[in-house]
Amino acid sequence: MKGSEQPKKRFIDYPRQGRTGRRRWLPSWRQQLGTAAVGAAGLAGLFVTVYVQVDIPDENAASRQEATVYYWADGSQMVSEGAVNRQNVTLAQVPDSVEHAVIAAENASFYSDSGVSLSGIARAAVNMAKGQEAQGGSTITQQFVKNTYLSQDQTLKRKVKEFFIALKLDHRKSKSEILQGYLNTSYFGRNSFGIQAAANAYYGIPAKSLDPSQGAALAALLKGAEQYDPALSDANHERAVERWKWILDREVATGLMSREERARYTTFPEPRKPVTPTSQKGQTGYLVDAAKKYLRSRTDLTDRDLARGGYRIHTTFEKDKVALLAKAVEDERHRSIDPKKRAADAYVEFGAASVRPRDGAVVALYGGPDATKHFANNADTAGVPAGSAFKPFVLATALREGGAEAAESVPGPGGPSPAVALPSALYEGLVTSAHPPFVSAGKRLGLEKIRDLALDAGLHKSSLAKLEPTFPLGTSTPSAIRLAGAYSLFSNDGNRSEPYSVTKVVHDGKPLPGLEPPEPRRVLAPGAARSVTFALRAFAWKALPQETVAKLPQGVAAGGTGPADRMRSAWFIGNDGASRGGLTTAVTVFRAEPGAPRLLPMEGVGGDARLFGNGIPPRIWGAYAAGTAK
Repeated sequence: MKGSEQPKKRFIDYPRQGRTGRRRWLPSWRQQLGTAAVGAAGLAGLFVTVYVQVDIPDENAASRQEATVYYWADGSQMVSEGAVNRQNVTLAQVPDSVEHAVIAAENASFYSDSGVSLSGIARAAVNMAKGQEAQGGSTITQQFVKNTYLSQDQTLKRKVKEFFIALKLDHRKSKSEILQGYLNTSYFGRNSFGIQAAANAYYGIPAKSLDPSQGAALAALLKGAEQYDPALSDANHERAVERWKWILDREVATGLMSREERARYTTFPEPRKPVTPTSQKGQTGYLVDAAKKYLRSRTDLTDRDLARGGYRIHTTFEKDKVALLAKAVEDERHRSIDPKKRAADAYVEFGAASVRPRDGAVVALYGGPDATKHFANNADTAGVPAGSAFKPFVLATALREGGAEAAESVPGPGGPSPAVALPSALYEGLVTSAHPPFVSAGKRLGLEKIRDLALDAGLHKSSLAKLEPTFPLGTSTPSAIRLAGAYSLFSNDGNRSEPYSVTKVVHDGKPLPGLEPPEPRRVLAPGAARSVTFALRAFAWKALPQETVAKLPQGVAAGGTGPADRMRSAWFIGNDGASRGGLTTAVTVFRAEPGAPRLLPMEGVGGDARLFGNGIPPRIWGAYAAGTAK
C-alpha cells in the first residue's frame, strides 16, 4: 500500500527527515564532520594550487634599481640619491652576538619555524578588512623575501605571495643562507642597506667589529629607523634606548646571552652623528630633508622606500630664491659675526624659510652653513622660542573674539575707534615690543583661546609651550617654516594655507596619490587679518632701515623680537608685498653649543649689547626681500 511505503533515501539528508522543529535544521555529527572534511580538503587543494603557481622570482632586482631624483620647482634636477648603499658580507663576517640580537628582536623561533607566520597573514587579512595596511608579524624569512623578491606595497596580495615564497624558500635555502640574505638586505636608516653599511653609518666600523651592545642598538633600528635612530630627536633617543634594553633582556630570555654578560651592558652605545652625502652640500641636504619630512607626513613613503630608488620627486623650491636667501644669511654672518673678536658671537646659528602665502608653497629655506657639516636643519628645528614674534597671534585672538567692533579699534586708514580698549592696547604693545598688554590679554581672553588660534594658524601642538602667564610672550618654539606659514594668513585675508614642499612624486611612470596642494581654510575674518597686517606694517617701519623699505614698492608687513625680549633668540617675519603677491619669510638667529641642553644668551651678539641680536634678522630679511623684488 502507498501509505506503508518508506520515504526514499536522499544522498544528503538535509533538512533531516523524521525530525521536527529546530532539530530538523540541525546537521547530524556525520554531516558536520563531512562538511569539515570537505572544507579542509578544499583549503588543502587551494593551498597546493597556490603553492604550485607561485614561483620564486629573480633575486637580482636590486641591480636594476634607479636613483631617487629631486627636482627644483622649474623642473630642473636638483640632486639624485643612489644607487643603493649596500656592501654584502658573509655570515662569517658578522659576530654571533649581532646575529643573536637580530633573532631575539625579530624572530626568536627562526631556527625552528617553517619560515612563515600564519598569525601574521591572518592579522594582515583582518587589517585589510578594516581598511588598514596589510601589516602583520613576519618571520625573518618573510622579511627577507619582501626585501629581495617583492615590492614594499602593503597589500594582502603581496602578503600572500610573500607567505608562499617564504615557505618554498625555507625548503630550498638553509637557515644560514636566509639569515645572511636578511642581514644584507634589511634597511637600517641613514640610507644604509645591510649590516655592513649600517655598522659604518652608525659606528664607523665594519660589521665584524661590532660588540654585543652595538649589535643590539642596530637590531633596534629594524623596527623603523625613522622612529629609532637616536640622533634624529629626543623622542627617538628615548625609544632607541628602551628597545636596546629590551633586546638585550630578550636575548637572555631566549637563551642567546647569559645574565652575566647582559650585566656588562648598562650604557647605551651612542652612535656617531649622521653624515649627509657630499652631493647634498650647501643647502641641498636641508631641502631634501624638508621634502622627505613632508612626504612622510602626507604619504606612506618611508626613508627606506626612497633609499631604494626609482622615485622622481618634484619640489616647490625655487633655485634662485634659495641662492638669494643663502647669500643674504652668509653676507650678514661675515658682516656681523666674529667669534675671534667677541665671545658672544660663538656658536651663532641662522635659520630661515620663505613661503608663498596664497597656497603655502615653501619656495626657499636656509638650514645652516652646509648640510654635510651641520646636520641639524635650522629652518625646521624646534626649540627656539618665538618671543615677540608670537604676539600677532594674541592680537588676532582678540580680534577673532571681539568681532567687527574689535577690528575697528585697531588704528587704520580711518583712525582708531575707542570701542574696544584691548585690541588698541595690543596694537601699541606689538609696535613698541611692550610685554604687559599681552600678559593682561592672556588673562582676559584665556590662554586656551590664544593657543587654539595658534593651532588654527598652523603651529604644531608639540611646539607650543605650557599655558602659563608668559605664554602670550612667545615661550613656544615653532620652526621657521611653521612660523612663516602661520604669518601668511595675515597677508592672505585670514586664510591659512598649510606649508608644503612637494608637488608631485612619480614612481614606475605613475604619479603617487595624496600630494595635491592643501586647500586654504578660513582662520580670521578678512577685516581682522587686515587689522593685524596694519599693525605689522607699523612694526616693520620701525624695525627696518628706511632704505630697505624704499626698495620694496609694494609695502612691508612684519613682526619679530625687540630689545625687550630675553628669550635667547632673535626673529623677524615679514611679507614683502603685504598682500597675496608677496612672500612671507621668517628669519631666526640663536646660539646653540653642540651637546648643550639649553640655548646660550644672545646678549652682545653682533657687537650690540642693547639689541640682543635683534638687528640681525631684519637685515637678512631686507637683503633677501630686495633681491626677490628685482
